[in-house]
Amino acid sequence: MTWTFTHDLAAWRAAAGPAVAADPVSNTLLLTVAGGLHRRGPHAYSEHDPVFGWWTGADGAVAGGLLWTPPYPLVLGPVPDEAVAALGAALHREPLLSGIGGFNARLAHGERLAAAWGRPVAEPEVMRLYRLGDLADPDPAPAGRARPAGEADLPLVREWFTAFAHEIGDPEPTDGAVRDRVAGNGVLLWEDGTGRPVALAAFSPAEGGASRIGPVYTPPRERRRGYAAGVTHAAVGAARAAGAAEVLLFADTANPTSTGVYLRLGFRPVEDRAVVLPR
Repeated sequence: MTWTFTHDLAAWRAAAGPAVAADPVSNTLLLTVAGGLHRRGPHAYSEHDPVFGWWTGADGAVAGGLLWTPPYPLVLGPVPDEAVAALGAALHREPLLSGIGGFNARLAHGERLAAAWGRPVAEPEVMRLYRLGDLADPDPAPAGRARPAGEADLPLVREWFTAFAHEIGDPEPTDGAVRDRVAGNGVLLWEDGTGRPVALAAFSPAEGGASRIGPVYTPPRERRRGYAAGVTHAAVGAARAAGAAEVLLFADTANPTSTGVYLRLGFRPVEDRAVVLPR
């Protein structure tokens, strides 16, 4: 039983790809980030080289994987408990894992990694993964309509992606990442009755049949008008039209407003993940 670590995305896809793709819902982060790296190269998310890993069990079969794109936290997919213990030990001896700045893992696994890490950590942020059941229309329906963002909208999309990242404490997205989302028709803008953009929702290309909504952003001055519900509903339709069989999203359990919007649209909880960062 062992972890294998590498900078080689192709090697990771060959070794861990089948195990990761077997659970496209719980592995949505691994699949979408790896998809972006495959499309846009190893520095799609930052100038740092990404790190990939997979767990091989006693039977010789790969049973899960991880990836790390600094400066974001390491993302751990579903793996056996013994893999979490072994990863905790590897944090102190594996050169490719030096400089880890946090973890994104299933709740219990994130807590175990935080303990093994041995560093003071902040209270974990709990992100809940939701899966769409029966889509419901926004009630009441917000004024306006959705439209795909185009190249002329790049400055606004970049501004709102950056504002969203600041609100949740994430690193700012790269210009290439924003351009990729727009060029792939993966960003929708909600326009009010005057044609003025007032909200945004993006969705990822379907990986393993699953697409994930996010970010969803409304500038503070435009909130509480139903625009987030309207643009999220439209993004679901666009993701399905682009080939998604499953539509997913993450929401912070500490934000009842966004959680309420998603529940009313028909999203249902799947699992909780802990985002563990140093204090």
